[in-house]
Amino acid sequence: MNNEKTVSVLNDLLNITNDRIEGFSKVEDKVWDTYSGLKSDYDQMVSQSQQMKSELISLINENGGEADNTTSTAGAIHRAWIDVKNSFTGNKEESTLENVVFGENAAIDAYQNALDSGDLSADCSRVVQDQLHHLKSSYAKFENLENIKS
Repeated sequence: MNNEKTVSVLNDLLNITNDRIEGFSKVEDKVWDTYSGLKSDYDQMVSQSQQMKSELISLINENGGEADNTTSTAGAIHRAWIDVKNSFTGNKEESTLENVVFGENAAIDAYQNALDSGDLSADCSRVVQDQLHHLKSSYAKFENLENIKS
């Protein structure tokens, strides 16, 4: 197993996790007036993201790498687009949560690609697979917004 490739894949996932954390910080409290049933799930996602970040940093260090504890360029562009879009949309709450769903779906794809790459050791794959499971669970809770308004 090539540690450089492993560290690179893990750093990509770390960037995506940091994108999630940064994106979550953009969700305004007023969203929960309409979607109060999702608040505890959302809080759990934020907490899980911090845990995932810690796990990825540990794996990177264990594999002799240095954690790239930044966000991705694509994530920064997406967050800027969300800001522009939200300034023009009529339903900011729903739009904001739709962006959470979009971000979760993108993270799921990235995690699956990391697992499919063959660049992760068995230990790293187990952690990444567990994190992917959490992402899919979060996505499932938020994907049908119309069904979960308060």
